[in-house]
Amino acid sequence: MLHFSRLQTILIWLVVALGVAYSLPNVLPQSYFSSLPSWAPSRPMTLGLDLRGGSHILLQIDRQELIDERLVSARDDVRRLLRDERVGYTGLSTSDRSVQVRIRDAGEVETAREVLQELTQPVNSGVFGAGTVREFEFSEPEPGLLRLTLTEGGINYRLSTALSQSIEVVSRRVNELGTTEPVIQRQGDDRILVQVPGLDDPERLKEILGTTARLTFQMVDQSMPVQEAIEGRPPIGTSIMYSTDNPPVPYLIEDRVIVSGENLVDAQTSFDQLTNEPVVTFRFDTRGASRFGQATQENVGRLFAIILDDEVISAPQIREPILGGTGQISGSFTVQSANDLAVLLRAGALPATLTIVEERTVGPGLGADSIEAGKIASVIGAVLVVLFMVAVYGLLGVFAVVALAANVCMIIAVLSGLGATLTLPGIAGIVLTIGMAVDSNVLVFERIREERAGGRSLIQAVDGGFSKALSTIVDANVTTLIAAVILFYIGTGPVRGFAVTLAIGIITTVFSAYTLTRWIVAEWVRRRRPKELPRMPLQVVPEQTDFRFMWLRRFTFPLTALASIAAVVLFMTIDMNYGIDFKGGSSIEVRAQDESADIVDIRSRLSTLGLGEVQVQEFGDPRDVLIRLQAQGGGDAAEQRAIDEVQAALGSDYDFRRIEVVGPTVSSELARAGTLAVVVSLAAILIYIWLRFEWQFAIGAIVATLHDVLMTMGFFVVTGVEFNLTSIAAILTIVGYSLNDTVVVYDRVRENLRRYKKMPLPQLLDLSVNQTLSRTVMTSLTTLIALVSLYAFGGEVIRSFTAAMIFGVVIGTFSSIFVAGPLLVLFRLRRPVAETANEEEKEGTAGQVPAR
Repeated sequence: MLHFSRLQTILIWLVVALGVAYSLPNVLPQSYFSSLPSWAPSRPMTLGLDLRGGSHILLQIDRQELIDERLVSARDDVRRLLRDERVGYTGLSTSDRSVQVRIRDAGEVETAREVLQELTQPVNSGVFGAGTVREFEFSEPEPGLLRLTLTEGGINYRLSTALSQSIEVVSRRVNELGTTEPVIQRQGDDRILVQVPGLDDPERLKEILGTTARLTFQMVDQSMPVQEAIEGRPPIGTSIMYSTDNPPVPYLIEDRVIVSGENLVDAQTSFDQLTNEPVVTFRFDTRGASRFGQATQENVGRLFAIILDDEVISAPQIREPILGGTGQISGSFTVQSANDLAVLLRAGALPATLTIVEERTVGPGLGADSIEAGKIASVIGAVLVVLFMVAVYGLLGVFAVVALAANVCMIIAVLSGLGATLTLPGIAGIVLTIGMAVDSNVLVFERIREERAGGRSLIQAVDGGFSKALSTIVDANVTTLIAAVILFYIGTGPVRGFAVTLAIGIITTVFSAYTLTRWIVAEWVRRRRPKELPRMPLQVVPEQTDFRFMWLRRFTFPLTALASIAAVVLFMTIDMNYGIDFKGGSSIEVRAQDESADIVDIRSRLSTLGLGEVQVQEFGDPRDVLIRLQAQGGGDAAEQRAIDEVQAALGSDYDFRRIEVVGPTVSSELARAGTLAVVVSLAAILIYIWLRFEWQFAIGAIVATLHDVLMTMGFFVVTGVEFNLTSIAAILTIVGYSLNDTVVVYDRVRENLRRYKKMPLPQLLDLSVNQTLSRTVMTSLTTLIALVSLYAFGGEVIRSFTAAMIFGVVIGTFSSIFVAGPLLVLFRLRRPVAETANEEEKEGTAGQVPAR
């Protein structure tokens, strides 16, 4: 185990050197890397929106609107086809997902059938089946009544087509804003994810994305006063529309569209030569110019309306024919609103309405604060862990620190190389990895001490320590890795960033703590030829302990059971402080422009808006306030209206640093995904431990872990800490950490079962727990050191996450000692049947406890 060939040595340090090289762009100015070749490392990590500011918006296509529009279009097609064939009909209507019509003359039914078959012809599709899909199915429920029913395949085809078109339009709109590195992705069957980093005006982005931008030019019907049409019935072929003025002005508009936005080839912002007001100039294509010129030539003196999304922008009078194919749109525009309209017209209209179902916006100021807080927490946590390791293990601790530094460099290098995004929970994952990375080193060092105390030479002790710790290190880290992988696949948003950093950290930890540390220790032994292990300056746990943990189970078991039952009762009777991720609603962080925020004044302003329950509380700094709005009853669109009203009420005195909106659709999905993540991870870990150990070990590990989950849920209920998406990440991390602890103890139990065949099980369990006690305490302390620094200096945004983690580490340590071990006694663990090797028999005798 201690021999390394020259090739192995080169490969080990090559990996470390690559890790350092690829991490350097994150700490040195980019000018240092401008002259390097393209293959050289030069790209730093991508910072998430919560670190550099920006907007995360999830848009959803209105499926029902698409269905309704397709049915209206089909109804018009039926009318056109039957009229062309001069077939008499009545009762043409739409209902649910079908269009039906009754043919008056029975002799014309066959003709109608043949004509309407045109609508049932397959349409080309590159998605479904063999490239075609049938939109409508034809049926005749009774003689003379013909029905066309929209198929599920037809709906999916229309939805897929609309989604693809919407992505193109959204991309053009976002690119027109001049933003850098926007992310626009299809998500699922009916959603579009838009992430725009570093955006100064997120409200402008929302307005541009939420506007359908259907532009039409239609004539104003002046055959009767509009007020008379409002009070009575508008003429056939007309509709009443209102202007964007305040108050709105009604117009009687002809339904016939002269020309639409599809015929536009350009739109730009300009200024009116007479009034100097902002206007939008436009230019038609050849077909649009011809139709527009003909319409204005035939209707000189009449009003024509310029309509955007069923609202009249302006209705000028045609004084003379407009034959050049150009014109201008005037109205009550500001320079920005004119720019936005020009952007919308150039990008084109959306094929369907897009609703914002989730929004997470972070201002650049808060992003900078988050980066600073993350740096401070990381540095303090790393320094404290380093000092603690050196104080406890001396020279071996220095070796562990070198491996830890290489570990952090490799994590950053992998994130940079993969182009992964670093989020605030991702920083939490790195800090947590710093604490947990020590665990593998502690396992090895404690094993070496045991082997040396057992009478082996130093070289044999070092070699045996590394070889015997390997299986424990693998088992302990695989359980945490399972939780991280499941969290990545089931989680969303920033939680995925946490899962990525945690998973990468686990893999690099196994390399740095086992391979790299082993090389360093082997080189030290080869060059220095020491006779004894380095002195331990600080003794945290005595070298030999003989606590009777199994005797204590008669007290800890009932107390643990009562505490778990109490946690379940509290969870079922008292509502947790659910965040908007799980119950929907809005969360807004604002900062007062004055020296401190007036919470009473904020409550007073918001209480008049009629938004239901509004919670207002100080958030860290006296200038910062967190506002929570309950889920609005009007669906996803109502959530956005509520945000607009809050901004209007507070915008003059407060800066909006962070906005999170989760609609009812997404909140229910997040709750389901969070529950599924915990259940699936527990099931996967159960299977792994079952395969690696006996079934009693698997059940014991899961019961102990469930105890930790229940107690953590009780912690959320009792303390009132907000339970949000990052809380799921905390619970899954606690699951992995607790199982890590439990597997280490169980691995020693399994080893001792083979060695001490006649020792009573309670005594053997006491021996195993005492042998691993030093490692358990050391790992818990280093992890707690990292977490406490994160809690104290990491900022308010992740404080609930770190609070839950601190509690989870404490309760996980307790369960691995006082719950996991005694469960094996309860389950009557059987001893292995297979005989052990002779040298294992010689290492100890029944009932004899080896020196530690």
